[in-house]
Amino acid sequence: MEIKFKKASLTEVECDVLVVNLFEKVKTPGGATGAVDKALDNLISAYVIKKEGFKGKLNETYVLPTHGKIPADKVLLVGLGKPEDFNLNKIREISSKVIRKTRGLKAKTVCTILHGAGTAGLEASQCAQMIAEGSLLGIYDFDKYKSKKEDDDKKKTLKTLEIVEFDEDKQEGVRQGIEKGVIIANGTNKARDLVYEPACAATPAKLAEEALAIEGLETRVIEKDEAQKMGMNTYLAVSYGSSQPPKFIHMKYTPSGKAGKKIAVVGKGITFDSGGLDLKPPAAMRMMKEDMSGSAATIGIMKAIAELKPDVEVHGIIAACENMPGASAYKPGDVLTAMNGKTIEVDNTDAEGRLTLADALYYAVKLDVDEIVDMATLTGACVVALGQYAAGIMGNDQEFIDALIDAAGAGGERFWQLPLYDDFKDDIKSDIADIKNTGGKYAGASTAGIFLQEFVDKKRWAHIDIAGTAYIDKEIKELPKGATGSGVRAILNYILK
Repeated sequence: MEIKFKKASLTEVECDVLVVNLFEKVKTPGGATGAVDKALDNLISAYVIKKEGFKGKLNETYVLPTHGKIPADKVLLVGLGKPEDFNLNKIREISSKVIRKTRGLKAKTVCTILHGAGTAGLEASQCAQMIAEGSLLGIYDFDKYKSKKEDDDKKKTLKTLEIVEFDEDKQEGVRQGIEKGVIIANGTNKARDLVYEPACAATPAKLAEEALAIEGLETRVIEKDEAQKMGMNTYLAVSYGSSQPPKFIHMKYTPSGKAGKKIAVVGKGITFDSGGLDLKPPAAMRMMKEDMSGSAATIGIMKAIAELKPDVEVHGIIAACENMPGASAYKPGDVLTAMNGKTIEVDNTDAEGRLTLADALYYAVKLDVDEIVDMATLTGACVVALGQYAAGIMGNDQEFIDALIDAAGAGGERFWQLPLYDDFKDDIKSDIADIKNTGGKYAGASTAGIFLQEFVDKKRWAHIDIAGTAYIDKEIKELPKGATGSGVRAILNYILK
């Protein structure tokens, strides 16, 4: 679906479905919706609101034919909810719901009012960005492996979404907002694509291929032999039970001018997690293709960064491998030496993600970046604590954590801070090595975080546990159930800000 700007009056625009809006409890529409109501001989106010009882509640919709009174065939009225609760995130959510509704109406061309730029007084470029983001996130579907596409006719009909604005002072902002929203949504959807791919397709080599295909980046893939020479023993140990060769991926974006900051984005890249010799039960293993959601998000972020071109140097780092119980698999009780020289006792081979991240984080330290943020489907404990509604965040710099939480909120995501008390260090003490890779049955998300902290030196660092948010089993706001691209919008917002 293409998203475009159109200079026109809503009452004169030709399309299959025209989208207008209404705040809760409004009886007589004003502004652009009011103009459409008047052109329809007060059909919205006198019939839809008064007789049909349309309340304007958030995401409430009503479809009415225009009977030729305006060029649009149908009008879709959408509720914006209470004015005091309305914000940019609501626009994204509404746009997602609306685009799915219009697809069901078999529309080829949809035109929409610029939600939020009227009486709500929000900036036109931001409103347009939210419409573009929400629409592309909402219409997304992964049916690559279906021989017969479900609802194929519906998908083929919806070709164009036009954001209509007549005010010349807002038009350039709308164009810019559309461009930015499309890039961010496409980066998120790229991450969703990779998470949906089966593990037989989304191998470490495939992740490397995807990274190398992004134009505008310098990308280096470190193979097994070179990684061994560099001392990446904890990352490589996880890969030994698999026939798939590991791939350590380093993507770099360099701005044209002086970089205001250097940041590393590290994504967990376990393309399938069997648990290793501490084998997972079948039910727990079923969706372990999604254990590379952090790396998928990193690729989506770097794809968007190459197009957005911020004045920030950004490194995308992925230690990609499988965790399998093959003949050469690492074993419980093994002692590994990480890239920074720390020794680790393997308490459980199913706590493998933090082992790969240990070397990836220290690799980022050696790049002399200012900040490091990692994203990982790391612990079931985080899912128990926060469910599917928020990712856990922890780190060593409160200002950095707060900024990331704010950036997530602006992107329609939630990060909730979990503690990294020094007391947790006792839980990962080993009798025979410097540390061990698990901390017992309590505070699992935090003990995993305290483990990762051992490999970031004094760099500003934040860890985001996306185990609960990377793949959802029901619709949440603008996202249908399934892969979400968790972290992409949040990190992009932080970098752009």
